[in-house]
Amino acid sequence: MTAVILGAFGAHALEAYFSADELETWDTAVLYQFVHSIALILTGLWATILPSPRLKIALWSFTLGILLFSGSLYLLVATGQRWLGAVAPIGGTAFVLGWVGLFLSAWHTAAPRDQND
Repeated sequence: MTAVILGAFGAHALEAYFSADELETWDTAVLYQFVHSIALILTGLWATILPSPRLKIALWSFTLGILLFSGSLYLLVATGQRWLGAVAPIGGTAFVLGWVGLFLSAWHTAAPRDQND
């Protein structure tokens, strides 16, 4: 919901106040928030069916990534504080960890099991 609201806000309310580059940064924040919100919802559903520590890592990583990556970009555009750009890679790393957790969970679920395990 917030990705839709912030995307619409950026497309309609901010264009008179910010440069094309700043609006592109805003759009990047919206896109990454949107994609990872969907990943977060689907991972949460998966975790209710097959709980896994790897899925918990993915859930927390996606959440942290949205807050740090998208959040820092929104704040960078809104405040002009360029140092906030240094926070985005930390959020990006959290996104990568989330995808790794998701991949490892899928791998572990799909891996054939030894009958003695």
